[in-house]
Amino acid sequence: MIDLLSSFDPLLLITFVTAGLLLNLTPGVDFVYVSASGLQGGPRIGMAAALGVNLGIAVHVLAAAAGLSALLLAWPGAYLTIKLIGAAYLLYLAWQAWFTRSGPLGTTAPASVRRAIWRGFLTNILNPKTALFIFAFIPQFTDPTIGPIWAQILILGAIFLINGLVFSTCLGALVGVLAQTISGRLRSQGTRLNKLTAILFAGLAARLIID
Repeated sequence: MIDLLSSFDPLLLITFVTAGLLLNLTPGVDFVYVSASGLQGGPRIGMAAALGVNLGIAVHVLAAAAGLSALLLAWPGAYLTIKLIGAAYLLYLAWQAWFTRSGPLGTTAPASVRRAIWRGFLTNILNPKTALFIFAFIPQFTDPTIGPIWAQILILGAIFLINGLVFSTCLGALVGVLAQTISGRLRSQGTRLNKLTAILFAGLAARLIID
């Protein structure tokens, strides 16, 4: 793998990393989910959500390397089914957040960290657009003359994953800290922040269905 990594054109790798960073900066389902989690539960929950999201991305990268993502293109019924399940799950999260009557942020139980990881994982896995995006994006930077395509996809996917993990973890922590600061000054805002989180999740569900 190291020999294969050294075979990549340096300019191509720089372009790939830059494109990946720009894509992370573009608000999408993962971006909003991590932000909403940090808003609702503070920096630990935001960072846990980021970890879960990137575990889902890792699965999509492995699927792309195995060629499984192509099945979503060949079978429209599977794409629609996964998309509807993902939207239903986001609506479930919205319902939970709307009716949660929590106190100030930062009082989340340790078990909620595991829940945030699991939710982030499911949110990403149940978004077929992520699978199709990775399947369409990463192979553009491969070169069949330097080695097996599947191995190149794994290497590029790992680079994309590391960049995404660093960015989304920082995003979740930053939003969580800002939310805690607001909650610390206005102790009655916990419920309102949960309502805002619910609206964000419901908006994500609508976007997933409409797109």
